[in-house]
Amino acid sequence: MSAQPLVSICIPTYKGGAYLAAAIDSVLSQTLTDFELVVVDDNSPDDTADIVAGFDDARLVYERNPANLGPQGNWNRCLQLARGRYFKLLPHDDLLMPACLEQQVAILEADARHELALVFGARDVIGPDGRVLTSRHYGSAGSQRLTAQAVRAQCARRGTNVLGEPGSVMFRRELARRIGPFDARHPYVIDMDYWLRLLDHGDAYYCDQILSAFRVSREQWSVRLGQQQADDFRQCMRQHLDRTGSRLHPLDRGIGWVTPVLNNWGRRLFYRFYL
Repeated sequence: MSAQPLVSICIPTYKGGAYLAAAIDSVLSQTLTDFELVVVDDNSPDDTADIVAGFDDARLVYERNPANLGPQGNWNRCLQLARGRYFKLLPHDDLLMPACLEQQVAILEADARHELALVFGARDVIGPDGRVLTSRHYGSAGSQRLTAQAVRAQCARRGTNVLGEPGSVMFRRELARRIGPFDARHPYVIDMDYWLRLLDHGDAYYCDQILSAFRVSREQWSVRLGQQQADDFRQCMRQHLDRTGSRLHPLDRGIGWVTPVLNNWGRRLFYRFYL
């Protein structure tokens, strides 16, 4: 076993053969080279093992679960296998931009007092063929440090996960050990739930550069969930606001109750048009 890598990038995959090679390529092309890439195959009945075997890179590790664990179980398997100081989860159909690791690691390395719980970035939304459909940014103020309270409030008011999908976020593995495993009781927001739990221990830093790409396709888990998206978001957000004692103006709470439904309809129209 080699020395501890600086970063662990883990790709949880199940029947991801169509896009897995592109995800692996995007990691192996990073400007920061001190990392391990762990592909965790959730017992896929496809050519996942052959795809991984086609890459010749000592930093790439393949693990296959003897039985299918489902999304929550496989994401947590990724946490268990990771050895790096920093951790990033990358779904098998998403991509990292070449400077993603370099920029996010630099921010966390400069945070000597560990006041930041996570770093995230702007990202592209791409279609099945890799074409950029749109981009998502936190706001118009550029790169900045954000208090945990401000991020929670923005999630609640805008009715969406403003921190982004797993590939957008990086955090310290030792903090992950403190807060525990991913929890999919609200499946659509399993990632946002984890980000908010991380923010119980520090602030966030937003990089305004496009650092990752989130692919939408008919096979995608979040596309299939439909109406459950809005319900999961509202229940999860209410739990976190109540637990942390975060205070929102009643008007903001009212807006936050409606916007998840509007966002859900917007996503469905977006997916229908592009997919």
